[in-house]
Amino acid sequence: MNIVIASDHNGVELKEKIKSYLASIGVSCVDLGPYSEDNKVDYTDYAFQVGTIVQNKDVSRGILVCGTGVGMSIAANRLVGVRAALVHNIETAPKCREHNDSNVLCLGSWITDEEESLDIVSTWLTSEFGERRHVKRIEKLNPNKVKTVFTNGVFDILHTGHIEILKFAKNLGDRLIVAINSDQSVRKLKGDDRPINDENDRLTMIQSIRWVDEAFIFDSTDTVDAISNVNPDIVVKGGEWTKDEVRERDNIPEDIEVKICPLFKNKSTTNTLKKIVSWQKKS
Repeated sequence: MNIVIASDHNGVELKEKIKSYLASIGVSCVDLGPYSEDNKVDYTDYAFQVGTIVQNKDVSRGILVCGTGVGMSIAANRLVGVRAALVHNIETAPKCREHNDSNVLCLGSWITDEEESLDIVSTWLTSEFGERRHVKRIEKLNPNKVKTVFTNGVFDILHTGHIEILKFAKNLGDRLIVAINSDQSVRKLKGDDRPINDENDRLTMIQSIRWVDEAFIFDSTDTVDAISNVNPDIVVKGGEWTKDEVRERDNIPEDIEVKICPLFKNKSTTNTLKKIVSWQKKS
């Protein structure tokens, strides 16, 4: 992890303590200054510098320190893609990562003492974004929607879980493209008794859903070729995997974002089929 750090004149001393702590745990840190408390500086200049570097993804996260942290957070949050969290206590540190995917931490040297500030930094660095239900909320912070979103699936016996993932995916961009597993690939994935509906019927049903802009059938048990052909801005997956696991499993390039849609409890084609079989036995 690479960190960029800066402060105003009120945060120089705490910034130095944070730098020393980061060095002690092996985290690379770029210090943009200032380096002396003697000269008054404008917090906005340093907030914009750190925010721009984070916005450009030259580093993964940034840390800003001023007297209260308020000015730094206001300034940094003016930049698209920057989620600067003002944290004054240890309880907030993991939550602003889990719920808000914060990429800039703002601290107040007047408000929080050195020991607690270092605890906050440690917790913030080691806390992960919760993904799942938080993703669509984070995306609503970005005024610039991406052009193309991709998702895929069997989509055999449609249920509300399918509809929700399509709505979720469409909410992330302007154009939603859906890849549907061919009958042959479904049999490889699910067994010889699947799919229930053939590929052309499944394609027709997906194409009729208003959130879907385009759909096609692909004949593979993985999505590598389908994603490569579409070259989307975002790939959406549903399930219990993290975005890093999905990226590795499907060999998704780093320039394509991965978003995880939460599973909807008890909503699956398999559960539907089990209910049908149970009803048949009862009858």
